[in-house]
Amino acid sequence: MDTKSDARSKFAAYSPLLWLLAIPVLNVFYGLLNNGGGDVGNLMTDLDNLIPFVPVFIIPYLIWYPFIFGMFVVFFAKDRTVYYRSLIALCAGLISCYLIYAAYQTTVPRPFLHDAGWLTGLVKFVYATDKPFNCFPSIHVLTSYIVLKASYRCRFGRLARAAIFTASWSIIISTLFVKQHALLDVAAAVILAEALVFAVKLTRFDKRKAPKEARAHEL
Repeated sequence: MDTKSDARSKFAAYSPLLWLLAIPVLNVFYGLLNNGGGDVGNLMTDLDNLIPFVPVFIIPYLIWYPFIFGMFVVFFAKDRTVYYRSLIALCAGLISCYLIYAAYQTTVPRPFLHDAGWLTGLVKFVYATDKPFNCFPSIHVLTSYIVLKASYRCRFGRLARAAIFTASWSIIISTLFVKQHALLDVAAAVILAEALVFAVKLTRFDKRKAPKEARAHEL
């Protein structure tokens, strides 16, 4: 009986992590919308054309999914309020992006890949599995920025905070250097994330105060 009770208690303690399944469930709509049917916009600017294609940035681009999920597990362990708030903001952001994609589809022209290196091979894999649509706003940027903002609400050491900052911004800028997104896609994602973070902040889950160093970035 004690063993069963302990197992149930452990499951109950970790069951809120199941809410993370909302992310892959919502991602079903990404695949449904990732096509070029109808009018497709192009938001590339002259400044975008000046940004070089740098294959090495495919590495941070690809670590995005495990990074996001890993950080949510950390938030869950450190601060349940941050976990729930950031997850709500992220899911609301995904829904917002899908509504925008349905109303206004955009694309980003991709470069011709002539190099046979393994990094270029990874880029080719991404290009083959992800059509050049669903660009505005960037989901990579949106989710990474929300995670970065949420990290300021948790008590991390200086080294961990620097690692999260570096990983988040590496993912964000990788979208430009592997030619998956335009600058306007990035800007729109950051603005949307800030709006969602502000909206979620208005909902008080508890009365705990944020650490002093976190208040300027409060989620």
